[in-house]
Amino acid sequence: MNRNRTLGFALAALIFIADQAMKAFVVEGLGLAYEGAFKEILPFFDLRFVANTGVSLGLLAAETAWMRWALVGGTALVAAGVGWWMLREKNRNDMFALALVLGGALGNIVDRTRFGYVVDYADLHFGEWRPFLVFNVADAAITIGVVILLIRALFVRDKQEAEASADAAPVENANA
Repeated sequence: MNRNRTLGFALAALIFIADQAMKAFVVEGLGLAYEGAFKEILPFFDLRFVANTGVSLGLLAAETAWMRWALVGGTALVAAGVGWWMLREKNRNDMFALALVLGGALGNIVDRTRFGYVVDYADLHFGEWRPFLVFNVADAAITIGVVILLIRALFVRDKQEAEASADAAPVENANA
């Protein structure tokens, strides 16, 4: 395995560990283990327990055991696809983004498997205005990874491909 892949999988493991450790700290260390429990950290940031039974933005809430396991299976398929992609990816920046997605997905899979929901706790707010739903390390990593991949796919690769095709264009014979 090349160095980028090793670093990528190590980063995914680090994200997974950080996510699970932070969730354990919030739930067990601080005792925020029930809906509505919170601790103000800063005037604009609380640690607030939320049992998220859905996926992004609380969509597709798993209201039955079948739906819960369908979300686990779907997320596991995504994680497996990302892992497969990482085994083939050569670009270091894409590998970094994929590692964020994989580590986050694994963290949320473990929660959904253990509890039937994902533990969310990070509540950024300005007064009553909340620019985000309550989230966790895994959610942040997934979001950042996807945004990096989208930016690179939409803006960076086009430039690199244009430069590569210009370099590969045949040079006309000036003596003809």
